[in-house]
Amino acid sequence: MQLERAVQDFVVYLSAERGFSAHTVRSYTSDLRDLVEFAATRGVEQTDQLDLELFRDWLWRGSTSGLAKSTLARRSAASRSLSGWLRRSDITPTDPAVRLRAPKSDHHLPRVLTRAQVDAVFADLSALASTGDVAAARDLAVVELLYASALRVSELVGLDLDDIDSGRLTARVIGKGSKERVVPFGIPAQRALQQYLPLRETLITRPTAALFLGARGGRLGTRAVYELVASILETIPGSGPSGPHTLRHTAATHLLDGGADLRSVQEMLGHASLGTTQLYTHVSAERLKESYKMAHPRA
Repeated sequence: MQLERAVQDFVVYLSAERGFSAHTVRSYTSDLRDLVEFAATRGVEQTDQLDLELFRDWLWRGSTSGLAKSTLARRSAASRSLSGWLRRSDITPTDPAVRLRAPKSDHHLPRVLTRAQVDAVFADLSALASTGDVAAARDLAVVELLYASALRVSELVGLDLDDIDSGRLTARVIGKGSKERVVPFGIPAQRALQQYLPLRETLITRPTAALFLGARGGRLGTRAVYELVASILETIPGSGPSGPHTLRHTAATHLLDGGADLRSVQEMLGHASLGTTQLYTHVSAERLKESYKMAHPRA
């Protein structure tokens, strides 16, 4: 089978049968297209010509060209997934990438806002929303939910009106792999939603169940949320990412700082592995050490 055709079929499989997110499918598609181009330079155009050496050489080229370890790790995962699928589908007699390994990703601690910084963000957003401006009211509700429920941006923009249970203070979200979970939110987020929802009607240009709407009346997009959060965080001291994930990191860290158990935080975040959630315990430990150094007389 032609390698290029196999990659096309594999991408369809990831989306239709495995339920991978659109972002992951795009990343794997880009990676594997690069693999196809690299393989062609080695005279490899058929799936039965694939071997471990080819995969290793492809990763090595990426390493020497300066790709990040996280990118190399993803490429390795994409290769193993493709190779395993080819074998299970009886397209190839063996799984040549089963022993493929990539450098471990560098684990940088995520950016986390202090409680005072979070309070200042919401004070500014609340002041703008109090003017009655619909966009300001929506932005306040968006940021409140991102922080209150530690949502991914894709989960937030995917919310529909009936996903919100104002009585129970919960939201039903669809996470990675199309997995559904219910997450709580607090009174401030409830108030922000109550302020936004009556104004939402002024944004509607066509029937839609989407909770958050953009200026043209359609579902609010991820880019708009990224731009909103980036504009907020650029004025706050601190290095690191300035996207919506910073609010998710911050919420998880504050939950653990406040005494929440790791399993509960894992469930709220929708992490498949507890090891992923444990990253936030390191963040909390770093914050504790900094506080210790600043406050303890014998630090």
